Amino acid sequence: MSLTALALVVTAALLHATWNFVAKRIDTREGGGPQLVFLYALVTVVLYTPLALYFVSATDIGWPSPLGWGVIAVSALLHYGYTLVLQRGYRVGDLSVVYPLARGTGPLLSSIGAIVLLGERPGWLAVGGIVLVVGGVLVIAGGERLLRRGSMHAGAGWGVLTGAFIASYTLADAYAIRTMMLAPLVYYYLENVLRVVLSAPAAFSRPSRIAVLWQANWRKIAVISTISPISYFLILTALKYAPVSHVAPAREMSMMIAALLGVRVLGEGEVRRRVGGAVLIALGVVGLTLG
Repeated sequence: MSLTALALVVTAALLHATWNFVAKRIDTREGGGPQLVFLYALVTVVLYTPLALYFVSATDIGWPSPLGWGVIAVSALLHYGYTLVLQRGYRVGDLSVVYPLARGTGPLLSSIGAIVLLGERPGWLAVGGIVLVVGGVLVIAGGERLLRRGSMHAGAGWGVLTGAFIASYTLADAYAIRTMMLAPLVYYYLENVLRVVLSAPAAFSRPSRIAVLWQANWRKIAVISTISPISYFLILTALKYAPVSHVAPAREMSMMIAALLGVRVLGEGEVRRRVGGAVLIALGVVGLTLG
């Protein structure tokens, strides 16, 4: 992977861990789910509409073809499902369990999908990296306790399900950027427009919750709606220069940051185990990146 692609991915990882940390601190006692997804997407569209319109008018990229719109619709559905599942995980489990599991299984499944569907062929070093990433994820999420029947850590199942959504939308987005050559900024902007449409019916089933969530969390929502798109713009741009099986694992450097934030700022405990798991994940990401 080129230094340019690696720099894009590492920067995106820092931003991703930051907005997930902010999301964990959002007050959802009066609701969440579709209302929160709707607010995220709506504020993102409001903030980025001028930039998207300028980009389209100032370049000859243009708007997507009908097939491109179809891929955008699929991605919007997958991103919408991902956000709902992730929020549910945060409500029942620790940040340093849900987030590492999601971000660990995501690249594993993405790499498998890239091999099977996109014809990528990572080397043995990358395979070793996958093993280290999975091992680090298990350590952070509870180690052997996760394997004991009836003792699954709260939020672990939601973390794995989130990882499946991550892998699915990663492959869809890679196809859009690498094969269809869609512009990352326009692609992700339009995906958020569709996410507003998708989340609106469920969000307005309880309109009072929208107002309550906004009043209690508008600053955090604004921060997330600013940072999250930038993070993903960088990942989509990196996919133009490097394979999915390299980009998807490399971005999981964010798991180390999230684990440290969880134990140091949120007081989620078990520092040695979670930091040790983060080290394994970091070594695995290196192996996957070089392999």
